[in-house]
Amino acid sequence: MRPPSHDLSADIRRCAEIIQKAGNGVVLTGAGISTPSGIPDFRSPTGLWKRYNPFEVASLSTFRYRPEKFFAWLREIALEINVANPNPAHTAIVAMEQSGHLNTIITQNVDRLHQQAGSKHVLEIHGSLATSTCSRCYRQFDTSEFMSHFLDTSEIPHCPDCGGILKPDIILFEEQLPIKTWLRAQEACLSCDLILVVGSSLEVLPVAGLPILALENDAPLLIINEMETYLDVRAEVTLKADAADVLPKIAELVNTT
Repeated sequence: MRPPSHDLSADIRRCAEIIQKAGNGVVLTGAGISTPSGIPDFRSPTGLWKRYNPFEVASLSTFRYRPEKFFAWLREIALEINVANPNPAHTAIVAMEQSGHLNTIITQNVDRLHQQAGSKHVLEIHGSLATSTCSRCYRQFDTSEFMSHFLDTSEIPHCPDCGGILKPDIILFEEQLPIKTWLRAQEACLSCDLILVVGSSLEVLPVAGLPILALENDAPLLIINEMETYLDVRAEVTLKADAADVLPKIAELVNTT
């Protein structure tokens, strides 16, 4: 681990040098990678949790007992996601995947911008808005079948077969992570030769503990996040910068030097 530097250009070069040596890198992304695409984050000074109590709008109990409150909150986010496009940070990750340095993207985001950008191996650790499941008969649907109507009318979506409320397949407070995805994420971190954290405050457990698995396997840690994290002291490089600004510069150096 190197002492913190205030030379952004030097830190960008150092990140590129470390990534160039990797052949099995893992990227862990949080909401901060998608804010340049217009999607609000959660824990920054202007994030969603400054305006909402997460347990009052984004918990399983709220979905079950006050679905109108849950769907009102969901609609606010879904409106932003519906018009969002991948930003340069997403495409920079794709470029480093294609050059063979990054193999797995573990994301806390539900916006699918990594896939839209072209990433191939994405583990959606907090689920996805792409599908929804009936809370009564458990039939799964493509969310696009009802999303436009929901965004236009605010009407709670119901199963066409049994009438049960459709729950988007995102992980809410009080829910467990998808076990198969979680195990694959752990395996990726245990075997990687680099872990790059982008846009995550590393405050949400158990995902915040994944970089520890990589560190225990002697993989270098790089952190690109505008806020401090508890693992800054163990990182080879920390960049307090907008990922959409610095990741393209890093990717260009990785793929041209």
